[in-house]
Amino acid sequence: MTASFTVLAVLESDPFRWPWFTIGWLIHLIAFALVTIHCLTNRRESTSAILWIFVAWSFPLIGPLIFLMFGINRVPAKAWRKRQSDQQFMNERRAREDETMPLAYWRSVRDAVAAEPEADPFRALNKLFNAIVPEFPLLGQNRVDPLVTGDEAYPRMLDAIRAAEHHIHLQTFILGNDDTGRRFLDALAEKARAGVSVRLLYDRLGSTHAILSGLVRRYAGIPNMQLVGWTQANPIKRQFQINLRNHRKVLVVDGRRAFTGGINLSQNNVSRDARPPDRDYHFEVFGPIVQELQYSFLGDWYFMTDDAPEALLCEEHFPPATASAGKALVRLLNGSPVSEVEELNDAYFAAIAAAQRQVIAVTPYFVPPPEVICAFRSAALRGVDVRVVVPARNNHLYAGLAGRALYGDLLKAGVRVFERAPPFMHAKAMLVDDGLAIVGSANLDVRSLKLNYETNLAIFDPDFANRLKEILLEDLAFSKELDPAAWERRPAMRKLVENFCSLLTPVL
Repeated sequence: MTASFTVLAVLESDPFRWPWFTIGWLIHLIAFALVTIHCLTNRRESTSAILWIFVAWSFPLIGPLIFLMFGINRVPAKAWRKRQSDQQFMNERRAREDETMPLAYWRSVRDAVAAEPEADPFRALNKLFNAIVPEFPLLGQNRVDPLVTGDEAYPRMLDAIRAAEHHIHLQTFILGNDDTGRRFLDALAEKARAGVSVRLLYDRLGSTHAILSGLVRRYAGIPNMQLVGWTQANPIKRQFQINLRNHRKVLVVDGRRAFTGGINLSQNNVSRDARPPDRDYHFEVFGPIVQELQYSFLGDWYFMTDDAPEALLCEEHFPPATASAGKALVRLLNGSPVSEVEELNDAYFAAIAAAQRQVIAVTPYFVPPPEVICAFRSAALRGVDVRVVVPARNNHLYAGLAGRALYGDLLKAGVRVFERAPPFMHAKAMLVDDGLAIVGSANLDVRSLKLNYETNLAIFDPDFANRLKEILLEDLAFSKELDPAAWERRPAMRKLVENFCSLLTPVL
């Protein structure tokens, strides 16, 4: 007997249940209609909309309730507050760049070192970047040093902290409650007690363990040391926002020396007990780009603290450069959900579309938006050597499976996919035609390119490109290339699981 006959039989045996059944059915129809109308009147990806409509119909009452909790996109409203804050801070900066104000030299420096790449294809690409991120111009006279894993990055970062004379500004997604996290906090506390101004901005979701364990609280109250957690959630107001994470990793010391990239403050990034560290890239930078990273950090700090702009946009935070640091042309590529332009998504698409010879992309999580997938396929189809390097074993099972569902279309188009052997690869970088490198905190996934706050650098410098390519080739040497024919023959159950995880990407 089918379920419908069972329901009818119960109702016939107890006619008093008919009114309640009718009311419940009407409530279900109304809730389903409301979910459907919301999905159709609010622009979202078709797969996501269809899936939410299916959930609302298939699970009476429960489905619409789940949609109410997780399906309504509240990102624009929350992101708008950050957008307003960024605009206010930008207005304050421009006011202080007036000829009579202390930061007038910063504007003159930016104007003086504004540059363009020499090669025509890169010149055209940079012109497009000008439209995507007009507030951050391409600046010359920089030096960028790549650092591989925390074994190389942490000693340089700690040396910079210990050498600080005026201020230390540190931003991280993960602050680990481990030897690494405590080592950095101890170094910061020591400088704060010595009179150096210390500001630490950490993401509350990424640093949950450090918060719940009391690690952060132990360093609170130290003179000259401020610790602030980034969040746009407020449980008191029933705002459980898991999006809008601040995924940036930035360290600026005295406004003259900075670090950025993909490395968090966690013991996973260092060698210990004969265990190799996670494979990751970080970068030390000198030159005018340091002040752009400084401004990015202070913009986030201003949003979370409402500190007075005059205390943040001061000459001590933006000291005049004394000499050229190098030959690299660098521009900041900040990504966030607060702009009408999807900065990083558009930048990656443009860079891949502009490639003429080769693209090498390294990422731990490969679940990019459809347009970036299309750019990779199009480049390969027109003869560009396109290589994508991903970890063979992912630390997030779901992300790894969702990414694998995309490999088939890439392989058919001629994209070469490589899986790097352990240890886990957390690095993020893309090299185009041995002349443009995009490095930083953003993964090639929907969350990084559309929902997170990220910091990347676009670097036009053949010397840096050569150094980065050596690192990328080393990772390729430890990777196994997927064979398209063998990939198509993988078990049907694996395909089913991968496609299921990929199906849920727009919702989750």
